[in-house]
Amino acid sequence: MRAIIVTAPGGPEALQDADVPEPVPGAGQVRIRVAAAAVNPVDAAVRSGGLARAGLMAFGTRPAFGIGMDVAGTVDAAAPDVTGLAPGDRVIGLQDRLDVPVAGYAESIVLDASAVAHAPRSASPAEAATLPLNGLTALQALDLLDLPPGATLLVTGAAGAVGGYAVELAAHRGLRVVASASAADEELVRGLGAEMFVSRDAHLADAVRALVPGGVDGAVDAALLAAAALDAVRNGGSFAAVNGGPAVPVPLRGITVRNEWIHADAAQLAYLADLVDRGRLTLRVADTLPLSEARKAHTRLEAGGLRGRLVLIP
Repeated sequence: MRAIIVTAPGGPEALQDADVPEPVPGAGQVRIRVAAAAVNPVDAAVRSGGLARAGLMAFGTRPAFGIGMDVAGTVDAAAPDVTGLAPGDRVIGLQDRLDVPVAGYAESIVLDASAVAHAPRSASPAEAATLPLNGLTALQALDLLDLPPGATLLVTGAAGAVGGYAVELAAHRGLRVVASASAADEELVRGLGAEMFVSRDAHLADAVRALVPGGVDGAVDAALLAAAALDAVRNGGSFAAVNGGPAVPVPLRGITVRNEWIHADAAQLAYLADLVDRGRLTLRVADTLPLSEARKAHTRLEAGGLRGRLVLIP
């Protein structure tokens, strides 16, 4: 079968279209015939070696590794011990390991059943493929904050994929959202459920505190602004750094700072899919490209300016 692999770190040219053996599901696993695979910034960080340099994955443990975390498709094989998923089921899944021989950019992928859920009935495969990584990241960040209804929440990067989901999920929980994004995206993020808006060109803490005297109760820092976003949080508040790294600020003023790292969770995926079908989450596809154009997709991703995700179609 065809898959995109990487043998050495580099730019988009490091992505290689290869013929690899079709994977076989083991105990507790299913094989998914991939219909769509989303392209995320973390994929570029894996491909370039940035995550290896940060100590988050290792190059050289195998001659080649796969790339891509988000998939939507159809189960075509399942281990005998798997329940709740069967061949023919339309599903979404998340490959949350970074060093694997075959990942999402492929015609087929094997995942643990605990990383797979039924796809939203109302979504196309391309739309559904944009949900797992970014939806789970937003959901798990909000769970870390555990704010009560009526609390105020700052979301940085609110027009992005993670930030957009965070705004919608927070509004669904009854939180009062202050969204930070480009001035051109104010209408978008207010449409997602933000009650208040600050332009990213403004001094963030001053602008937020002008709207919420004393500072917000919590923040989801999807834009990785670190200390600049922390300064908008009240004393004793809470802060979630999304995929942290160097963007985890010092916990000043009694603020609880948590570093959110994504993990696959079938029950949470099912919850997100249900919200999509209930019209509570917005799936955004910037464009679709053939799997063979993975290099072009990464070039476009790194150029920036996208609203929604690029999606590869095998």
